[in-house]
Amino acid sequence: MHTDLVAALDIGGTKIAGALVDGRGRILVRAQRATPAREDGDTVMGAVEEVLAELRASALWSGATAVGIGSAGPVDASAGTVSPVNVPGWRAYPLVERVRAATGGLPVELIGDGVAITAAEHWQGAARGHDNALCMVVSTGVGGGLVLGGRLHPGPTGNAGHIGHISVDLDGDPCPCGARGCVERIASGPNIARRALEGGWRPGPDGDTSAAAVAAAARAGDPVALASFERAAQALAAGIAATATLVEIDIAVIGGGVGKAGEILFTPLRAALRNYATLSFVQRLTVAPAQTGTDAGLVGAAAAVLTRTPATTVAGVGG
Repeated sequence: MHTDLVAALDIGGTKIAGALVDGRGRILVRAQRATPAREDGDTVMGAVEEVLAELRASALWSGATAVGIGSAGPVDASAGTVSPVNVPGWRAYPLVERVRAATGGLPVELIGDGVAITAAEHWQGAARGHDNALCMVVSTGVGGGLVLGGRLHPGPTGNAGHIGHISVDLDGDPCPCGARGCVERIASGPNIARRALEGGWRPGPDGDTSAAAVAAAARAGDPVALASFERAAQALAAGIAATATLVEIDIAVIGGGVGKAGEILFTPLRAALRNYATLSFVQRLTVAPAQTGTDAGLVGAAAAVLTRTPATTVAGVGG
């Protein structure tokens, strides 16, 4: 019998992953479906229900005490709804209520995917042992989450720490979110690639125009590719320094596809951070790559349930 067994869902525009996770963060059972992102909301929910049905068919399911959900956002944990940008059929969709119904009434905890990865990194990854941390996911978009005072800090709606939409360039490019000069508009993978192409970088014979291809070119010494990564690093450094100045974090963890670029990103990032994080209380700030890998969303969704305070177990219930 596993104590502290919880169900976890990691919901994104490409896949819906589910797992039964124990109190040590081990995945014991897993299930997955492709996200029917172009379909209507109930069809998407059908895929979630299939994942849950597969988990419920396990002999271990009877030990599951709650469900943690990390979802692409925006999410609204206070209302129990999700409106993922890349799943148009879900707008203010009552995901918590539907998951509770599909699991026989288990308590459900909803957080954004950036917060979920933060929970995973704090529990088992690069932020372990740090009481005050920012974790970032830098890929197609830029998300994040905060650990403050040793606890996950999702905020009232589950979106706190969304560093991708801090403005770091007052007169910068318009961002799809409506603001200007956001970290995401400069540092996300597609924007790194866009800037390199605009600067004259050309892909190799395979035609690959991804940020990973730009990173490979930068490693080979291409000046335009290097400059695009340096600009991304500068934007990340400004956002990280602003966050550290505001809430006194001592580590920033960077995951996602762009985070895998290695020193092409981290060397200019550390250099830029010295220029922005200048006050005495932020000078010891370190930057590290994420460690939890592809299961971070599931492990983090489980962590959000396993580490919460008893009073917040279910609205209106608990100690």
